[in-house]
Amino acid sequence: VQLQASGGGLVQAGGSLRLSCAASGGTFGSYAMGWFRQALGKEREFVAAITWSGGTVYYADSVKGRFTISRLNAENTVYLQMNSLKAEDTAVYYCAGALKFVYDYVGSYNYWGQGTLVTVSS
Repeated sequence: VQLQASGGGLVQAGGSLRLSCAASGGTFGSYAMGWFRQALGKEREFVAAITWSGGTVYYADSVKGRFTISRLNAENTVYLQMNSLKAEDTAVYYCAGALKFVYDYVGSYNYWGQGTLVTVSS
């Protein structure tokens, strides 16, 4: 499975961005999907995840109420809508796919996209 993340950019604090992750080469609907981020000098951290059906979603406390993960299996795409962005949301955002996952554990994801940079100016 190949994952291609897009949608990052520069935005002012309080603004919004929507990230997309397009999958190819596999059965997208079989995979749970997650978003992680990595700020400069820090470890990769969990942001949000969604089960294969979209029936269950998970969020890091730091983004709960501001970010929304969703997926459209017919288009092999997962989204991350980010609202009320803060300077501390600045990071490279990665999408990832897993057949079986512990939703917030990096090591349980089998496939990773290349990352897209989100910069929030204060």
